[in-house]
Amino acid sequence: MAQQLKGKVISNKMINTVVVEVLRLKKHPRYGKYIKISDNYKAHTNENIPIGSTVVIELTRPISKDKRWKVVFVEKRVVAKEPVLEDNISV
Repeated sequence: MAQQLKGKVISNKMINTVVVEVLRLKKHPRYGKYIKISDNYKAHTNENIPIGSTVVIELTRPISKDKRWKVVFVEKRVVAKEPVLEDNISV
């Protein structure tokens, strides 16, 4: 089984690619406090995944210069919000 990570989709503007932010906790060497560290990974996908969805990505062969991950499945899909058009009615 290949390495798998869970993260949140922060961008889906590229074709067949999403950017996934993976959070992890790292212990500070001197003070012992845990610090949130985030890494961004470009992952290959064939479906349109909305921003904010939680996905699981898996390490795979190099697909392009930056893509070495693929989306295995969508754990929690967020409903994409449609832009609200407001009528500018002045009284």
